[in-house]
Amino acid sequence: MGSELEVSEPLIEESEKIIKEEEDEIIPEWEDQITLRGLGVSALLGTLFCIITHKLNLTVGIIPSLNVAAGLLGFFFVKSWTSLLSKLGFSVKPFTRQENTVIQTCVVACYGLAFSGGFGSYLIAMNEKTYNLIGPTYPGNRAEDVKNPGLWWMMGFLFVVSFLGLFSLVPLRKVMVMDYKLTYPSGTATAMLINSFHTTSGAELAGKQVKCLGKYLSFSLFWSCFKWFFSGIGDSCGFDNFPTLGLTLFKNTFYFDFSPTYVGCGLICPHIVNCSVLFGAIISWGFLWPFISKHAGDWYPADLGSNDFKGLYGYKVFIAIALILGDGLYNLIKIIAITVKEISNSRSKEKLPIMQELPGSEDSKLLLEQKRRDEIFLRDRIPSWFAGAGYVGLAAISTAIVPMIFPPLKWYLVLCSYVVAPALAFCNSYGTGLTDWSLASTYGKIGLFMFASIVGTDGGVIAGLAACGVMMAIVSTAADLMQDFKTGYLTLSSAKSMFVSQLIGTVMGCILAPLTFWLYWTAFDIGSPDGPYKAPYAVIFREMAILGVEGFSELPKHCMALSCGFFVAALVINLLRDVTPTKVSSFIPVPMAMAVPFYIGAYFAIDMFIGTVILFVWEQINRQDSEDFAGAVASGLICGDGIWTIPSAILSIFRINPPICMYFGPSVSGGT
Repeated sequence: MGSELEVSEPLIEESEKIIKEEEDEIIPEWEDQITLRGLGVSALLGTLFCIITHKLNLTVGIIPSLNVAAGLLGFFFVKSWTSLLSKLGFSVKPFTRQENTVIQTCVVACYGLAFSGGFGSYLIAMNEKTYNLIGPTYPGNRAEDVKNPGLWWMMGFLFVVSFLGLFSLVPLRKVMVMDYKLTYPSGTATAMLINSFHTTSGAELAGKQVKCLGKYLSFSLFWSCFKWFFSGIGDSCGFDNFPTLGLTLFKNTFYFDFSPTYVGCGLICPHIVNCSVLFGAIISWGFLWPFISKHAGDWYPADLGSNDFKGLYGYKVFIAIALILGDGLYNLIKIIAITVKEISNSRSKEKLPIMQELPGSEDSKLLLEQKRRDEIFLRDRIPSWFAGAGYVGLAAISTAIVPMIFPPLKWYLVLCSYVVAPALAFCNSYGTGLTDWSLASTYGKIGLFMFASIVGTDGGVIAGLAACGVMMAIVSTAADLMQDFKTGYLTLSSAKSMFVSQLIGTVMGCILAPLTFWLYWTAFDIGSPDGPYKAPYAVIFREMAILGVEGFSELPKHCMALSCGFFVAALVINLLRDVTPTKVSSFIPVPMAMAVPFYIGAYFAIDMFIGTVILFVWEQINRQDSEDFAGAVASGLICGDGIWTIPSAILSIFRINPPICMYFGPSVSGGT
């Protein structure tokens, strides 16, 4: 999810604070910016964040940015290590912001593959459970179009598709960062955070933030452990099924499930996103599904199972798809239009302004600082021939190997993907630089529909899902790399060290993301619509592939009309958000966020709304405090719950069940 950040003022303020320290700073060579201790910390944090990303992917499908937590924990681990060795009398290399930036880049590249690798979407959509969930008799859902997860083939697939995006836009780094001066709000915010850590006052605040994160991580870990003892066998026991708002609302999934992860997400995500999720839950589970349920027997057969696509389940999935596609299509057209406009404007001007003019000596200081950044950024060149040769070589390897993993996706289709991919990667990277909104999954869905329809009934589902993975991997990693170049530019880090650390992080991700997913796959019932790990996007992505092959057939009564209505509504709501004044648009919901609870349920929307209410009250009481510590509190809650997943999975693998089942029912029937 994207967010708008004002970056010009903080950039000026931070520059004024640290400019003197930067003048005296000795910049290490690019090889010295990548250290063994840094890579060790990156692997540790990469594992943790992969686990967290998988949990969010397999439960609700909303993943907040963990960049702040990555920067903060990277700083904490290396600082603690160097302090300990110094006290023991060892000589240690100083911890520089360039090394901090390398750690950040590695971690983000690693856990980014837990998302773009499709473990909660296109890869898991191929498996047998998703096939059975949609139904063997469903038109276009063939038993031949099944590929169950396997550790080795998933690793192999990631290795052959994940590196191309890194090579596709390397020659354009100067154009994107220095010539067009794209903002990349998240990259800029991360750079400001890392820069602040390495000043005296910033280090003091970072220490307080780490203590805060540690406190809430401990609380979250203890609470998750405590909850486990009451969760019994099955999916109806424990605090996760606590009817906090009464049994009637509980039946419609409106309850608080005491999840530190979702409350933490509510603290990180913008208020409008959290409110949009709750609004979507109220529309769907409060009004729409009860209304459609009243027409059971007329609109669809009344005796169908709760997960039959010819019944209420079909409405849930297709209306959610309509909202997601409407939102994605609108934002794709909008960002392409902005990109074309900005490029044409930049050609008519010599240079775009990087920041507002400042009078007197401060202005000259900032210009000198900018010149120094430019020199360092351009000093360690990555030859264009190397990037070009790397892309062509990797594309050739991938074109040969991907059809071996997914036979329906023929080599010439993979080759076509790699011919058009750099253009799409450029559009996505440029759009991310302007708006902070990566549309990788939208480009993936376009590839999914196109290739599924081209291949047709004989393997179109698998071909479409695999093509979706190829497209997502390229456009996502290209945007991430350019964002990292922006962070490196602002922290005086070498472009070469950024590229190499992104490569190393991607290697880590290709190994750690499948391994951590395999932990979930072997320990929990992934994809069960009645369990905690619903993998909501598995069904949605498989249905999209079937739509690409079969078109709209066998939908329940009025489902097509309702889906079209919500598709148009997503376009109109987005248009209203763009044309109305900020005072009004800040209260208009985000359709993509509204879509998620339509399929999953309202419970996590309650949790996220509680998080946003806590943050809102905190902002009213002490805004500065909330700005300094809300990210640390949220990261602690999410990380603590994520860490508990490891012992929980191990207990599940060894079939050690919780000793108590806490269950609630009506008093008449004798609830406990």
